[in-house]
Amino acid sequence: MGTPLGDFIRAKRDSIQPKSLGLPDHGRRRAPGLRRSDLAARAGISVEYLTRIEQGRDRNPSTPIVHALADALSLDPSEREHLRYLTKITGGECPSHARPAPPSRAVRPSVLETLRLLDPGIALVTNRLGDVLAHTEGFAALADGTGLLDAEAPNLTRYVFTDPRAREFFADWDDVADERAFDLWLGPSIENTAWFTAELAPVAGPDFTRRLKGNVVPQRGPLRLDHPAGYALRLLRETLELPSDAQQLVVLLPADEATAQALEELRHGPSGRLRVVS
Repeated sequence: MGTPLGDFIRAKRDSIQPKSLGLPDHGRRRAPGLRRSDLAARAGISVEYLTRIEQGRDRNPSTPIVHALADALSLDPSEREHLRYLTKITGGECPSHARPAPPSRAVRPSVLETLRLLDPGIALVTNRLGDVLAHTEGFAALADGTGLLDAEAPNLTRYVFTDPRAREFFADWDDVADERAFDLWLGPSIENTAWFTAELAPVAGPDFTRRLKGNVVPQRGPLRLDHPAGYALRLLRETLELPSDAQQLVVLLPADEATAQALEELRHGPSGRLRVVS
């Protein structure tokens, strides 16, 4: 049985063309990308040991080995951080079979006050599972007609993978789906993530499970939205981590004048109200 660490290394190896690393192309082969023997040679380890890591038979590679694999795969900084995280959770204790307590949906008063100050701007408080915990009226105006806030306890990840309207709303749906799947690895706890993914996988289907297993590290460029009201929007994202709460404050800003004008037209007027999703 594989592990998140092994799956990530194998996926990255399969995505690399040998010529990009100055290696000879050995011609057609059953699996794409870099040969296991080539990666092992670049990392200075045996093919047998690399096989054990990829297949999940070795769950505790040393720190030097992890760094050597990162160098051999030419990982960028975000991918290296993800590799270290996967090494940690793969070598740790398995999650308990008892259902964990869900992450807190409470938002600190000072964070709520920050949201009030941001209104009528577009901002929300969320966690890595995708729970929408609080938002400004500006965000409600943006989400109006999309179905994103229709659920009693809205969840962005569930919306992206299970609501057909999401594929129309997000112009770059594949990129957003990669982001949502990747963020689950950084969830409030390993136990919470395990339960959430187990519940979501049967209804989300292969688009979700393939991404979760592939460990694609997203680039997170501008967010492009095709709003059902007929507006094409481009938004920049600024994220403030709230580590003590395992939450994030996300602010969306217009990337161009056309988007700024469209957002003004979407708003029903500044109400100064703030919605908390309990």
